[in-house]
Amino acid sequence: MGKKRNVAFIGLGTMGYPMAGHLSKSGLVNLRVFNRTIDKATKWGQEYDGEICLSLEQAVTEADVVITCTGRDEDMLEIVLSNNGMYSHLKEGSVFIDHTTTSFKLAKKLNQSLQSKNITFIDAPVSGGEAGAINGVLSVMAGGDHSELERNSELVESYSKNISYMGESGSGQLAKMVNQICIAGLLQGLSEGLLFAEAENIDMDSLLSAISGGAAQSWQMVNRGHTMHQREFDFGFAIKWMVKDLGYCIDQAKDNKTNLPFTKEVYDRYINLIDKGHTHSDTSALMLFDELNN
Repeated sequence: MGKKRNVAFIGLGTMGYPMAGHLSKSGLVNLRVFNRTIDKATKWGQEYDGEICLSLEQAVTEADVVITCTGRDEDMLEIVLSNNGMYSHLKEGSVFIDHTTTSFKLAKKLNQSLQSKNITFIDAPVSGGEAGAINGVLSVMAGGDHSELERNSELVESYSKNISYMGESGSGQLAKMVNQICIAGLLQGLSEGLLFAEAENIDMDSLLSAISGGAAQSWQMVNRGHTMHQREFDFGFAIKWMVKDLGYCIDQAKDNKTNLPFTKEVYDRYINLIDKGHTHSDTSALMLFDELNN
């Protein structure tokens, strides 16, 4: 890649922390990191090489590439476009890659705002959860400038196993919405299947071995089937984040006039589980809905 580029990584949460770590270990860049909670940034700095910044201005000034991985629309609006945000400090001609799962509307808004400074915006949400981030095998769905994505693919590949170009700006977020809609359905079906099996006292090891090799197989079944049966729900992607993501899906469906009855039902079930204290349980805790409401 030649001369190392200056890269700023913003957001060291569950996903961003290991992603920035992989980028640091790649040796491809001069890396600066920023996190709103300084303790997390300090801890990261004890594990990886990179300059810990105390402000967004310090992090993004002179950055050729800015990479963000935050929580929701409100977070991105704050760190980019608020009075204390990074917008006025961004380098003209730089590239902005956002790995946050946001609404389609926000991706379009950020793209339009950054174009006025000749900054290329790429919406690039990821799938694979905390384990995928830790192991550097995330799947990336990207929208925006294809040639700019390819020029920066080596950076993204440091923490991902594949990058799929989905089309114009906002297309990455739309693809992630489809991903979340499908996962919601898979988890609901798996939950009902396992509860049915338990009611019939079917040996779960034998059952999952049998059906995991057939047409019912899914990542959720292989990775969560046994733990769901054991009522263990502490495996990364929390219900509160799925509620956020499905909310974006349902909102976008109103615009494109898609009917999402199953997705809405799962969304309501997750809201119910949050009300019952499962905000931080992982999404496979959907299995608990009937038990907690009977």
